[in-house]
Amino acid sequence: MQHYHHREKTTLKAQVLNNRPLNNKVDWNAIDTVLLDMDGTLLDLHFDNHFWLEYLPQRYAQHHNICPDQATRDLHDRFDAKRGTLEWYCLEHWSKELAVDIRQVKEEVNHLISERPFTQAFLSFLGDQNKERILITNAHPHTLELKLQVTGIEPHLDQVISSHQYGVPKEDQHFWQQLHQQLNFDPARTLFVDDTENILAAAQQFGIAHLLCIHQPDSKGQHRQIERFPAINHFDEVIPPHYHQP
Repeated sequence: MQHYHHREKTTLKAQVLNNRPLNNKVDWNAIDTVLLDMDGTLLDLHFDNHFWLEYLPQRYAQHHNICPDQATRDLHDRFDAKRGTLEWYCLEHWSKELAVDIRQVKEEVNHLISERPFTQAFLSFLGDQNKERILITNAHPHTLELKLQVTGIEPHLDQVISSHQYGVPKEDQHFWQQLHQQLNFDPARTLFVDDTENILAAAQQFGIAHLLCIHQPDSKGQHRQIERFPAINHFDEVIPPHYHQP
């Protein structure tokens, strides 16, 4: 799935960028392209954690008439075994593996899908500064479609790419090679924002120069200390105050 909207160069580009960086996390003068993770970065990871770790095991136990506690242990073990692979993110794989329609079950709790604070303000800022905004996600296309329907982020993105298009997740160097071949961005002038340190490390290995992590991707989860990369709590830390939402 891809979406691209050409934007003409605007005179707004220099209005903020001629000033010094807002903090020491991002130097906007050095960036042309912004690659953005979805779950835990633009969107609250609480939906995904709740769905996979709590709600789906309950529905799986009901569907197969087994003990909920046993179902939870079973599913968590299966998920851990596939962690970091494309199958871990694949709805079709888990629908077949668990004999449950994962997309349908996700829609039962889609009211929990939400943006992280200041997401649209951040995307608007990037657009005004003529930065190319590219969503790159490991989410399955069905999940991606559902989340774009529920949230308001799609109009603020220039392209949307699922790693399922390439057959490998973002953890794999082949993902970055194919992404670069398709988009022809300059790694030295690219910022990548993600909530997973291993994925940021893969981007760093490929040569992405500017990297940013998220301290608390799940609004109901704990604040994490990020040691390997610069990190923020919310996007208001790297955009001018007049873009901030209430």
